[in-house]
Amino acid sequence: MEKQIIGRGLLAGALAGLLTFVFSRLLIEPIIELAIDYEDGIGEAHQALEDAAAASTGIAAHSHGADGGGFSRAIQMNLGMGIGVVLFSLAIGALFAVVYTVAYGRVGNVSARLLSLYVAGGMLVSLYVVPFLKYPASPPALSLDETIRQRTLLYLLLVVLSAALLVGAVYLGRRLNEKLGAWNATLVAAAGYVVAIAVLMLVLPTVDETPGPLTDEAGTIVYEGFPADLLYEFRLYSLGAQVVMYATIGLVFAALVSRLLDGKRQDALSA
Repeated sequence: MEKQIIGRGLLAGALAGLLTFVFSRLLIEPIIELAIDYEDGIGEAHQALEDAAAASTGIAAHSHGADGGGFSRAIQMNLGMGIGVVLFSLAIGALFAVVYTVAYGRVGNVSARLLSLYVAGGMLVSLYVVPFLKYPASPPALSLDETIRQRTLLYLLLVVLSAALLVGAVYLGRRLNEKLGAWNATLVAAAGYVVAIAVLMLVLPTVDETPGPLTDEAGTIVYEGFPADLLYEFRLYSLGAQVVMYATIGLVFAALVSRLLDGKRQDALSA
Protein backbone atom coordinates (compact mmCIF):
# COMPACT_ATOMS: atom_id res chain seq x y z
CA MET A 1 0.00 0.00 0.00
CA GLU A 2 2.95 2.32 0.61
CA LYS A 3 3.85 2.27 -3.09
CA GLN A 4 0.28 3.16 -3.99
CA ILE A 5 0.32 6.09 -1.57
CA ILE A 6 3.65 7.36 -2.92
CA GLY A 7 2.34 7.03 -6.48
CA ARG A 8 -0.62 9.22 -5.57
CA GLY A 9 1.76 11.70 -3.98
CA LEU A 10 3.75 11.90 -7.20
CA LEU A 11 0.57 12.40 -9.21
CA ALA A 12 -0.57 15.18 -6.89
CA GLY A 13 2.92 16.71 -7.08
CA ALA A 14 2.89 16.68 -10.89
CA LEU A 15 -0.46 18.47 -11.05
CA ALA A 16 0.67 20.94 -8.39
CA GLY A 17 3.84 21.61 -10.37
CA LEU A 18 1.87 22.50 -13.51
CA LEU A 19 -0.41 24.88 -11.62
CA THR A 20 2.51 26.45 -9.78
CA PHE A 21 4.38 26.97 -13.05
CA VAL A 22 1.40 28.78 -14.58
CA PHE A 23 1.12 30.96 -11.47
CA SER A 24 4.85 31.72 -11.47
CA ARG A 25 5.02 32.35 -15.20
CA LEU A 26 2.18 34.87 -15.10
CA LEU A 27 3.00 36.72 -11.87
CA ILE A 28 6.63 36.14 -10.85
CA GLU A 29 8.46 36.07 -14.19
CA PRO A 30 7.56 39.70 -15.14
CA ILE A 31 9.07 40.85 -11.82
CA ILE A 32 12.25 38.87 -12.53
CA GLU A 33 12.49 40.66 -15.88
CA LEU A 34 12.27 44.03 -14.12
CA ALA A 35 14.90 42.90 -11.61
CA ILE A 36 17.23 41.96 -14.48
CA ASP A 37 16.63 45.37 -16.06
CA TYR A 38 17.56 46.96 -12.73
CA GLU A 39 20.74 44.86 -12.55
CA ASP A 40 21.70 45.97 -16.06
CA GLY A 41 20.95 49.60 -15.23
CA ILE A 42 22.96 49.72 -12.02
CA GLY A 43 25.79 47.86 -13.78
CA GLU A 44 25.91 50.59 -16.41
CA ALA A 45 25.87 53.24 -13.67
CA HIS A 46 28.81 51.54 -11.94
CA GLN A 47 30.68 51.46 -15.25
CA ALA A 48 29.98 55.15 -15.84
CA LEU A 49 31.38 56.05 -12.41
CA GLU A 50 34.49 53.97 -13.07
CA ASP A 51 34.94 55.59 -16.47
CA ALA A 52 34.62 59.05 -14.93
CA ALA A 53 37.14 58.19 -12.22
CA ALA A 54 39.52 56.75 -14.82
CA ALA A 55 39.24 59.85 -16.96
CA SER A 56 40.20 62.06 -14.02
CA THR A 57 43.24 59.95 -13.12
CA GLY A 58 44.29 58.91 -16.61
CA ILE A 59 44.07 55.20 -15.73
CA ALA A 60 42.07 52.95 -18.05
CA ALA A 61 38.88 51.66 -16.42
CA HIS A 62 38.11 47.98 -16.27
CA SER A 63 35.25 47.05 -18.57
CA HIS A 64 32.49 44.83 -17.19
CA GLY A 65 31.43 43.11 -20.36
CA ALA A 66 28.30 41.09 -20.64
CA ASP A 67 28.63 37.38 -20.00
CA GLY A 68 28.25 35.33 -23.12
CA GLY A 69 26.72 31.93 -23.62
CA GLY A 70 24.02 30.33 -21.57
CA PHE A 71 20.36 29.90 -22.41
CA SER A 72 18.20 32.70 -23.71
CA ARG A 73 15.65 34.35 -21.45
CA ALA A 74 12.83 32.81 -23.50
CA ILE A 75 14.11 29.31 -22.75
CA GLN A 76 14.79 30.13 -19.10
CA MET A 77 11.36 31.60 -18.40
CA ASN A 78 9.42 28.85 -20.18
CA LEU A 79 11.16 25.50 -20.54
CA GLY A 80 13.71 26.04 -17.77
CA MET A 81 11.23 27.32 -15.20
CA GLY A 82 8.62 24.73 -16.18
CA ILE A 83 10.96 21.77 -15.77
CA GLY A 84 12.43 23.12 -12.55
CA VAL A 85 9.07 23.82 -10.90
CA VAL A 86 7.55 20.47 -11.90
CA LEU A 87 10.59 18.47 -10.72
CA PHE A 88 10.62 20.33 -7.41
CA SER A 89 6.90 19.76 -6.95
CA LEU A 90 7.33 16.06 -7.73
CA ALA A 91 9.99 15.83 -5.01
CA ILE A 92 7.69 17.59 -2.53
CA GLY A 93 4.84 15.27 -3.54
CA ALA A 94 7.00 12.21 -2.86
CA LEU A 95 8.14 13.62 0.49
CA PHE A 96 4.55 14.47 1.32
CA ALA A 97 3.47 10.89 0.64
CA VAL A 98 6.24 9.51 2.87
CA VAL A 99 5.29 11.85 5.73
CA TYR A 100 1.64 10.94 5.25
CA THR A 101 2.43 7.22 5.36
CA VAL A 102 4.35 7.64 8.61
CA ALA A 103 1.65 9.83 10.19
CA TYR A 104 -1.38 7.78 9.14
CA GLY A 105 -2.82 5.96 12.14
CA ARG A 106 -0.33 7.60 14.54
CA VAL A 107 -1.84 11.04 15.10
CA GLY A 108 -5.19 10.15 16.59
CA ASN A 109 -8.59 9.59 15.11
CA VAL A 110 -8.16 11.73 11.98
CA SER A 111 -9.76 10.92 8.64
CA ALA A 112 -7.60 10.23 5.60
CA ARG A 113 -8.70 13.43 3.88
CA LEU A 114 -8.22 15.67 6.91
CA LEU A 115 -4.79 14.20 7.59
CA SER A 116 -3.76 15.12 4.04
CA LEU A 117 -4.64 18.75 4.72
CA TYR A 118 -2.85 18.68 8.08
CA VAL A 119 0.33 17.30 6.50
CA ALA A 120 0.20 19.83 3.65
CA GLY A 121 -0.28 22.71 6.08
CA GLY A 122 2.46 21.50 8.39
CA MET A 123 4.94 21.10 5.54
CA LEU A 124 4.07 24.53 4.12
CA VAL A 125 4.61 26.21 7.48
CA SER A 126 7.75 24.34 8.56
CA LEU A 127 9.51 23.99 5.19
CA TYR A 128 8.69 27.37 3.68
CA VAL A 129 6.82 29.95 5.74
CA VAL A 130 9.08 29.84 8.81
CA PRO A 131 12.37 30.01 6.83
CA PHE A 132 10.76 32.66 4.60
CA LEU A 133 10.16 34.92 7.62
CA LYS A 134 13.89 34.99 8.41
CA TYR A 135 15.34 34.69 4.91
CA PRO A 136 12.68 35.88 2.44
CA ALA A 137 12.99 35.19 -1.26
CA SER A 138 14.70 37.71 -3.53
CA PRO A 139 14.80 37.96 -7.33
CA PRO A 140 17.79 36.09 -8.81
CA ALA A 141 19.29 39.33 -10.10
CA LEU A 142 19.50 40.69 -6.53
CA SER A 143 21.54 37.84 -5.03
CA LEU A 144 25.04 39.02 -4.17
CA ASP A 145 27.95 36.71 -4.95
CA GLU A 146 29.56 37.38 -1.57
CA THR A 147 26.45 36.48 0.47
CA ILE A 148 24.57 33.90 -1.60
CA ARG A 149 26.49 30.90 -0.21
CA GLN A 150 26.06 32.00 3.40
CA ARG A 151 22.39 32.78 2.87
CA THR A 152 21.73 29.42 1.20
CA LEU A 153 23.38 27.46 4.01
CA LEU A 154 21.54 29.42 6.70
CA TYR A 155 18.25 28.95 4.88
CA LEU A 156 18.73 25.18 4.58
CA LEU A 157 19.73 24.99 8.23
CA LEU A 158 16.55 26.78 9.27
CA VAL A 159 14.45 24.48 7.05
CA VAL A 160 15.91 21.37 8.71
CA LEU A 161 15.58 22.75 12.23
CA SER A 162 12.03 23.98 11.62
CA ALA A 163 10.95 20.56 10.31
CA ALA A 164 12.61 18.80 13.26
CA LEU A 165 10.96 21.14 15.76
CA LEU A 166 7.55 20.58 14.16
CA VAL A 167 7.98 16.81 14.47
CA GLY A 168 8.97 17.33 18.09
CA ALA A 169 5.92 19.52 18.69
CA VAL A 170 3.61 16.85 17.25
CA TYR A 171 5.24 14.21 19.45
CA LEU A 172 4.90 16.46 22.50
CA GLY A 173 1.24 17.06 21.75
CA ARG A 174 0.59 13.34 21.53
CA ARG A 175 2.35 12.71 24.87
CA LEU A 176 0.35 15.45 26.62
CA ASN A 177 -2.97 14.44 25.06
CA GLU A 178 -4.03 12.12 27.88
CA LYS A 179 -3.03 14.54 30.67
CA LEU A 180 -4.24 17.83 29.25
CA GLY A 181 -6.81 16.86 26.63
CA ALA A 182 -6.51 17.29 22.89
CA TRP A 183 -7.15 21.05 22.79
CA ASN A 184 -4.78 22.05 25.61
CA ALA A 185 -2.10 19.62 24.42
CA THR A 186 -2.26 21.14 20.94
CA LEU A 187 -1.93 24.67 22.35
CA VAL A 188 1.07 23.72 24.49
CA ALA A 189 2.81 21.98 21.57
CA ALA A 190 2.12 24.89 19.21
CA ALA A 191 3.40 27.40 21.78
CA GLY A 192 6.56 25.36 22.25
CA TYR A 193 7.16 25.32 18.50
CA VAL A 194 6.63 29.07 18.20
CA VAL A 195 8.99 29.84 21.10
CA ALA A 196 11.69 27.55 19.74
CA ILE A 197 11.42 29.13 16.27
CA ALA A 198 11.57 32.62 17.77
CA VAL A 199 14.79 31.73 19.59
CA LEU A 200 16.27 30.31 16.39
CA MET A 201 15.46 33.47 14.45
CA LEU A 202 17.12 35.60 17.11
CA VAL A 203 20.24 33.43 17.16
CA LEU A 204 20.74 33.00 13.42
CA PRO A 205 22.41 35.94 11.63
CA THR A 206 20.53 38.23 9.27
CA VAL A 207 21.67 38.56 5.66
CA ASP A 208 20.79 41.77 3.80
CA GLU A 209 21.17 41.51 0.03
CA THR A 210 18.89 44.31 -1.15
CA PRO A 211 21.03 46.97 -2.89
CA GLY A 212 20.63 50.54 -1.76
CA PRO A 213 21.11 53.70 -3.85
CA LEU A 214 24.36 54.05 -5.80
CA THR A 215 26.17 57.28 -5.00
CA ASP A 216 29.23 59.04 -6.43
CA GLU A 217 32.20 60.38 -4.45
CA ALA A 218 30.25 63.53 -3.56
CA GLY A 219 27.42 61.47 -2.10
CA THR A 220 24.99 62.30 -4.91
CA ILE A 221 22.60 59.49 -5.81
CA VAL A 222 23.27 58.45 -9.40
CA TYR A 223 21.03 55.37 -9.40
CA GLU A 224 18.13 54.57 -7.11
CA GLY A 225 18.04 51.49 -4.90
CA PHE A 226 15.95 48.49 -5.83
CA PRO A 227 12.23 49.46 -5.73
CA ALA A 228 10.63 48.33 -2.45
CA ASP A 229 7.24 47.70 -4.06
CA LEU A 230 8.80 45.40 -6.64
CA LEU A 231 10.58 43.40 -3.95
CA TYR A 232 7.35 43.19 -1.93
CA GLU A 233 5.41 41.87 -4.91
CA PHE A 234 8.08 39.28 -5.70
CA ARG A 235 8.06 37.95 -2.15
CA LEU A 236 4.27 37.99 -1.95
CA TYR A 237 3.91 36.04 -5.20
CA SER A 238 6.70 33.65 -4.19
CA LEU A 239 4.73 32.85 -1.05
CA GLY A 240 1.59 32.54 -3.15
CA ALA A 241 3.29 30.03 -5.46
CA GLN A 242 4.17 27.82 -2.50
CA VAL A 243 0.61 28.05 -1.18
CA VAL A 244 -0.69 26.99 -4.60
CA MET A 245 1.70 24.02 -4.69
CA TYR A 246 1.05 22.70 -1.18
CA ALA A 247 -2.70 23.36 -1.33
CA THR A 248 -2.96 21.48 -4.62
CA ILE A 249 -0.93 18.56 -3.29
CA GLY A 250 -3.02 18.40 -0.13
CA LEU A 251 -6.39 18.59 -1.88
CA VAL A 252 -5.58 16.29 -4.81
CA PHE A 253 -3.87 13.75 -2.57
CA ALA A 254 -6.82 13.84 -0.15
CA ALA A 255 -9.22 12.92 -2.96
CA LEU A 256 -6.96 10.16 -4.27
CA VAL A 257 -5.93 8.59 -0.98
CA SER A 258 -9.41 8.61 0.52
CA ARG A 259 -10.58 6.28 -2.25
CA LEU A 260 -7.64 3.98 -1.65
CA LEU A 261 -7.85 3.84 2.14
CA ASP A 262 -11.64 3.77 2.27
CA GLY A 263 -11.58 0.86 -0.16
CA LYS A 264 -9.03 -0.97 1.99
CA ARG A 265 -11.16 -0.35 5.07
CA GLN A 266 -14.31 -1.68 3.40
CA ASP A 267 -12.43 -4.79 2.27
CA ALA A 268 -11.19 -5.35 5.82
CA LEU A 269 -14.68 -4.98 7.27
CA SER A 270 -16.27 -7.29 4.72
CA ALA A 271 -13.60 -9.91 5.40
